[in-house]
Amino acid sequence: MSEKYDVIVIGGGPGGYVAAIRAAQLGYKTACIEKRINKQGDPALGGTCLNVGCIPSKALLDSSWKYHEAEEAFSDHGIGVGKLNLDLDTMLQRKDKIVLQLTGGIAQLFKANKVDWLQGTGQLKANKQVAFKPLEGDEQTLEAENVVLAAGSVPIDIPVAEVDQQIIVDSTGALEFASVPKKLGVIGAGVIGLELGSVWARLGSQVTVLEAVDTFLPAVDQQIAKEAMKQFTKQGLDIHLGARVTGSKKNKNSVRVTYTDGDGEHEETFDRLIVAVGRRPYTEGLLSQDAGVTLDERNFIYVDNQCRTDVPGVYAIGDLVRGPALAHKAIEEGVMVAEVIAGEHTQVNYDAVPGVIYTHPEVAWVGKTEEEVKESGEPYKTGVVPFAANGRALAAGESAGMVKFVVDEKSDRVLGMHVLGPQASELVQQGVISLEFGASIEDLQLMVFGHPSLSETVHEAALATDYKAIHVAQRRRKK
Repeated sequence: MSEKYDVIVIGGGPGGYVAAIRAAQLGYKTACIEKRINKQGDPALGGTCLNVGCIPSKALLDSSWKYHEAEEAFSDHGIGVGKLNLDLDTMLQRKDKIVLQLTGGIAQLFKANKVDWLQGTGQLKANKQVAFKPLEGDEQTLEAENVVLAAGSVPIDIPVAEVDQQIIVDSTGALEFASVPKKLGVIGAGVIGLELGSVWARLGSQVTVLEAVDTFLPAVDQQIAKEAMKQFTKQGLDIHLGARVTGSKKNKNSVRVTYTDGDGEHEETFDRLIVAVGRRPYTEGLLSQDAGVTLDERNFIYVDNQCRTDVPGVYAIGDLVRGPALAHKAIEEGVMVAEVIAGEHTQVNYDAVPGVIYTHPEVAWVGKTEEEVKESGEPYKTGVVPFAANGRALAAGESAGMVKFVVDEKSDRVLGMHVLGPQASELVQQGVISLEFGASIEDLQLMVFGHPSLSETVHEAALATDYKAIHVAQRRRKK
């Protein structure tokens, strides 16, 4: 007789493990299938994000920024450190320790919530049956009232630069360099490419970023994006837009890359090359031919706004479905699906999902860009205030960047908030709350913000939409 569950989750990443825990909290007999083996050779939960994505990259971003500050900024504060020494091995060990702590924590949460962690692969078959192939042993057939597909995504491969995880690497390999490359190439100026390029540039690499698109960060408000590119260029990132890679040839310790742009064909040699052109849904082996689940032309699983597939009782979340490939979006979808199964009233507000690039300064946004609102033809107003006008930012030596609001001129509703600057990932949550509660910009204008704080720039930007900002010069509003 096959094992029966109320809920089976296939995939133990941010969306999957959260869905499993929430389902168990709601009283359902729950299992989570996850095949990952970590670099220590042990089964691991947490998916790409915790093991080789969000968490380890942020650990290296923080470590590399501290190194950069010690090298470049401490003297401004009257702090002398003498000759710096970079111990890359210790830096990587610290990263791995954080990963193990967090992934081990999920395993403990599974035990506490009585979630069965099935180590191996899962495939959805007809009638909500799941073929489970353990890491060791024979395949088993499991039955479930509900199945949640949460297999995540993998890096996109490009034939002109085949990844070998030695000379040419993807985002995973870029976290494991044994030494700092003297010359580093990055294909892709998106979130991953900019973050990883920043890490190694801070540690001493000469970094060249090749981006095929002509516009820098096209999904970001362009006033913010243009200033961000200026800041990254100052930091040493050599960013080439409209640069399409046409080929690569590996040697023993380097790779020669050819690319074309508006000026013709070019060739550069790098010690290492990172391919960061995006991610694709991981559906290989996930669905049997008779599973009944519909995929679109890009291999995403079709779902409604509550992540139901075409098969009753089968859901799909996270990077497998429409929308941005973000861990926090997957997490909230995991919670939503578990609560939908339980018959609760719930919904993810997809209009209020923030995006963040953890460079320095950080880039963060939520809601609509000025370009999107302008294209709609609806009247709008904006307020922009630089961190250079903020006392807390100046005291911290973090004066680069700005806060920007985009507001509906008729209703006064906040449509979007965009931040380039210190702690942008934290500050943008004020915009998330504003959108979630349908706040007017006047609501923010009338609030009291602590002084001195970075959040005062949020307040000033809100005031600036109506020419009320105090600490920046604005033209008088016509009466």
